[in-house]
Amino acid sequence: MLAMPFSIDQALGVFPQALQLEAQRAQLLASNIANADTPGYKARDIDFKAALAAQGGQGGALPLMRTNPEHMEPSAAGGPAPVLYQVPLQPSLDGNTVNLQYNQAAFGENALRYQATLTILSGRLSGLSKAIMGT
Repeated sequence: MLAMPFSIDQALGVFPQALQLEAQRAQLLASNIANADTPGYKARDIDFKAALAAQGGQGGALPLMRTNPEHMEPSAAGGPAPVLYQVPLQPSLDGNTVNLQYNQAAFGENALRYQATLTILSGRLSGLSKAIMGT
């Protein structure tokens, strides 16, 4: 019988990285909502799709390689996503850029995505556990 190499990363797919990004985004959106009335507060968010593609090496982007020892090292994937500022549709007079309705809707959508990702990840872990136990 030929043993095949096993990688937990391949078994779980991109879902652990997605869960991490969704948690980071939830923190940013909650901070935006909490500071909706703070003068001068600048609303922040992440580009989830681009951050996930960068972490998972997916989305058609080629991985960076060093072809010359003089080149800089490519940055390691898996860190937090770069935080961007939201561009307000209608800036307030006090300099606050939080669009409360947008951030509340984005927070709700992100919470649903987080729960769905958690459910999928739980199912994969359950399947792995059953495969290991032989049940």
